[in-house]
Amino acid sequence: MASTRISAKLPPDIDPTKAPVAFGRLALPKLNREIQAPEVLTQQRALAALCDLLHDPENIYQAVQIGFVENLKTLLPHHDRTVRQKTTEILYIMAMHNVGRQSLIQNTVIPALTKLLDDPEDICRKNTHQVLDMMARLHEGAADILHASLVPLLVLKLKTEPDEIQELILGTLSNCLRIEVSEELAADAITILKEKLKHPSATIRSKAAQVILEIGTHPEGKSKACEEVIPLLVSLLEDADPEVQASAAGALMFATIKPKGRCLALRAEAIPRLLKLVAKENSKARLNAIKTLTMLAEVGEGRKKLLERIDVFQQCQRDPSEAVKRATKIAIKVIQWKPV
Repeated sequence: MASTRISAKLPPDIDPTKAPVAFGRLALPKLNREIQAPEVLTQQRALAALCDLLHDPENIYQAVQIGFVENLKTLLPHHDRTVRQKTTEILYIMAMHNVGRQSLIQNTVIPALTKLLDDPEDICRKNTHQVLDMMARLHEGAADILHASLVPLLVLKLKTEPDEIQELILGTLSNCLRIEVSEELAADAITILKEKLKHPSATIRSKAAQVILEIGTHPEGKSKACEEVIPLLVSLLEDADPEVQASAAGALMFATIKPKGRCLALRAEAIPRLLKLVAKENSKARLNAIKTLTMLAEVGEGRKKLLERIDVFQQCQRDPSEAVKRATKIAIKVIQWKPV
């Protein structure tokens, strides 16, 4: 029999930690007002509700239009850790979409994130690095990170942050250093990256090698410091992880552009290890290995060794990848070159 007693409990679909959401297009303007409220609890609840709404890309577009990003930016230095956590989480959700990334750039959010790199809360720092990682994938975002002078600080953070944050930092550095690198920064980064090449995590080893690759693409990065990692990169060619092998081969390709780099790679017995990668089915590792071997064939000693294994390259001419075929054609030409 039904009872007329009124329960004090909330309905099962009501979450007291989230602000009540208005209907339709009124929801976001209401939450935009509430995140600016003087009461911390009101801000917390509004931010929690906003997190849920922004998983719909259409809501991100509306949030950008009504000026959410500017108001979220003011909450980054908030004294309450929950407000900071939710604010950085929202910015990360927005940064996963191009319209959100463009809005973060227009509202100069990246410089405002600087202080959060030292936040006492791990989750706030993780969210911050997730934002930077997403922003760095856009050329303008990577440029803003460089202009905010965050790269040297990010390099230093590799020493202290937990593994999951280190992975994010390495991803950010890879995209930023693709644009610009100074000789001093390259030397400082290589010193730290050497240790990361020996890290237990395959993801960190692979991403560290990728950062070294990006450093090596610049004239400023082809320094003595870069040559120091060549023996380590050669050892990673036999790593158990295919991505690590491919990244190490790619980094070696740029590290061996200079004559001294080629001599160091030959001394470290790079050729037999690279030939093993050429014989594997991993197209990325195979392509990088062929290009690196082409560099080593510029040295007489390297050309002599590779002439004995020209059959390995001839087999690659049947590879389905056009890039591998082109690289193989160039490699064979260099290996078989004879002085006139």
